[in-house]
Amino acid sequence: MQDNGDDPHKQRARKCHNRKEYDLISRRLWQSRVEIYSGQNPCRLLLVQGRLRKETYTPMPETMIALRKTKRARGAELQEIPIPEIKPNEVLIKVQASSLCGTDVHIYEWDGWAQSRVKNIPYTVGHETTGIVVKKGSMVSRVEDGAVVSVETHIPCMHCKQCMTGQMHICHNLKILGVDTDGAFAEYLAVPEIVLWKNDTSIPPEYLSIQEPLGNAVHATLIEPVHGKSVAILGDGPIGLFSVGVARASGATQIFLTGIEPFRLNIGKQMGADRIINVAKEDAVQIIKDATGGIGADVVIEMSGVASAMQNGIAMLRRGGRYCFFGIFKENLVPTPLNDIIFNGGRFYGINGRLMMDTWFTVSNLLSSGRLDVRPVVTHKMPLANFEEAFEMMIESPKKVGKIVFFPDAAAMTNGNHP
Repeated sequence: MQDNGDDPHKQRARKCHNRKEYDLISRRLWQSRVEIYSGQNPCRLLLVQGRLRKETYTPMPETMIALRKTKRARGAELQEIPIPEIKPNEVLIKVQASSLCGTDVHIYEWDGWAQSRVKNIPYTVGHETTGIVVKKGSMVSRVEDGAVVSVETHIPCMHCKQCMTGQMHICHNLKILGVDTDGAFAEYLAVPEIVLWKNDTSIPPEYLSIQEPLGNAVHATLIEPVHGKSVAILGDGPIGLFSVGVARASGATQIFLTGIEPFRLNIGKQMGADRIINVAKEDAVQIIKDATGGIGADVVIEMSGVASAMQNGIAMLRRGGRYCFFGIFKENLVPTPLNDIIFNGGRFYGINGRLMMDTWFTVSNLLSSGRLDVRPVVTHKMPLANFEEAFEMMIESPKKVGKIVFFPDAAAMTNGNHP
């Protein structure tokens, strides 16, 4: 374009911008978007159908606050680190909310599982999250800037046999967000497009952030239908509590929840359990067999990661029933009644993650429809800066907490009533 003083576009630019801005517009006028900085008032110029439109613009900061695992020992610490750069197939997400998981607690405590699993330190922890896309790579086509997304935490390679046969969630080269890669307890997060889930924006961030663990509960509970069946859920942690709600919404006729924490067992009652069993005081196997005419539960879902619970679960399963292993044990070698498993003749599943992205559709539909109310489980919302208090609440017993959701921006904590 010639530098013609009579050019109407330049006349518009002269009216509201300084010389530096004028020269930049001259050089790049025919681009669809021009980003400029005007003194202390950053703004962005958009060229739309030959007309310039000015809008305020907040430039991206260079650093962020993140919760980091910095030592191979108990604990974690907040650090200021550079905002991650994205690859062509990735997006940058401004995190709205991230929920605290049992896996995060394993890593924080640095137990046997964490010591054998976590390889790269230092790194940012956390994986259950939701936020807003603020930047996307050149190869990203499924989402735009401003999209509200959650993140599938199983990052597949997309070229192994599992990925090519519909089993991305157990990819041979699988990486786990917040375990193998920098995670979500931060102000910003970079992830590949393949793991994005576009959210129903009518749902508040604290509930959007828990779709990943809720997906665990959906996958474990509904890997086979439960309608008309008796279901025993072992473990009163948040995913066990979600599982109660999923079983109730999906037509289970008898739902048993076992655990040792009265506060959480009471939440289980709110979520729809017909019978809560405190295994510190009661015999779960006998109670469930008595309630099922002596044959045992049709479905047993082990979500505690406790050896005695796993063993009792096999004892309370009816012959030919269905058993799901989900809870992570602190040690890999746990005494297991293998002969009982063999002679049971049932179906035994190991549950790892969620089906991509089939489980996410089910989760979204359950939340959006109102058929599943997860509010009783999400008991605390806290600023990320209060992470030490949150971890100790998750570790201490007796527990007075269900699910804790972190907000990097404390001022953004909501009081949403949905779902």
